[in-house]
Amino acid sequence: MKIRPGDSTDLPTVLGMLDSAVEWLVSNNRTGQWGTESWSSRPKSVERIRTMLTDAEPWIAEIDGEPAGTLVLDTAPGPEVPPADEPEVYVRLLVTDRRFAGRGVGSALLEHAAEETRRRNVSLLRVDCFAGNEGRLVAYYTRQGFTPTDTFTVGDWHGQVLARRVG
Repeated sequence: MKIRPGDSTDLPTVLGMLDSAVEWLVSNNRTGQWGTESWSSRPKSVERIRTMLTDAEPWIAEIDGEPAGTLVLDTAPGPEVPPADEPEVYVRLLVTDRRFAGRGVGSALLEHAAEETRRRNVSLLRVDCFAGNEGRLVAYYTRQGFTPTDTFTVGDWHGQVLARRVG
């Protein structure tokens, strides 16, 4: 697996990964996280991802030259989560292309995020995720070394903030 810097030209690739995740979630009757419509069919969602790829720090994991997952790092969370009271690196997006599920792509990208956090001499890495679906994503991040901290809601969407100390 190779992890390379991404940029705005990766927009179709990232949207494809998100669309495959929505399709999988819908097929497993888990529509609370991202709904039932593909990301690429929602102009506001497309613009949100375009902005992340331009204004933050995208990374693309590749397996045998094929994009397998993406991670976007930033210096602060989105508007729904208060920033930390110390310097932080924030995971704004993490998604694996469903074709590569179970191959450790997410874990590798999160370890890359920890390395980038250390490289910047920052000790706090945070992420937020959907808290529904019996807390499956929260459990995933906990297995990756994160600790649940704060919760938040956006409408009827319940989120969990998690933190990991690195260094």
